[in-house]
Amino acid sequence: MPVAHATASIAESLLAEFEQQAPITRKFLERLPEGKLTWKPHQKSLTAGQLAYHLATVPVGIVRLATDNPRQARGEFVFPQPASLEEILKAHDESVAAVRELLPQFDDAAMTEIWRLMREDRELLAVPRVRILRDLMLSHWYQHRGQFSVYLRLLDVPVPASWGPSADELPLFMQKA
Repeated sequence: MPVAHATASIAESLLAEFEQQAPITRKFLERLPEGKLTWKPHQKSLTAGQLAYHLATVPVGIVRLATDNPRQARGEFVFPQPASLEEILKAHDESVAAVRELLPQFDDAAMTEIWRLMREDRELLAVPRVRILRDLMLSHWYQHRGQFSVYLRLLDVPVPASWGPSADELPLFMQKA
């Protein structure tokens, strides 16, 4: 007799990936030296603190963005300058908790619904909601984590492993017990 296997919803699949990546991102954030929050590698770059805070809050910001449909586009995004590493880590932990609460509320119909970004009455973007969550909550997050790894390297801080080894450490699954 065949066994029926439950398939994960789209939200459950995204959440599973998020749950795997959130502790890795926290490990990156924990490595930022407290005295380097205002350091930046170039005059056009964000400060290390601004980038770390953005990295900490991207997931919840995007889940909240995807909740409204249609969503009105805001003006220019301002990157806050955190006062401490503790503020960044707290923001990350709050972001993770909020994503755990909000993401499962989207059923597959909501995930495949066309999500629209508007500027007044002009449509700027119309894509399935899952694409906003995949592209911005996860891929955008990974892109900034990679950018942050360069900041750590330039600050001569050991870069954590992510999917594979960094020049400084092996990922957990490759480390000896």
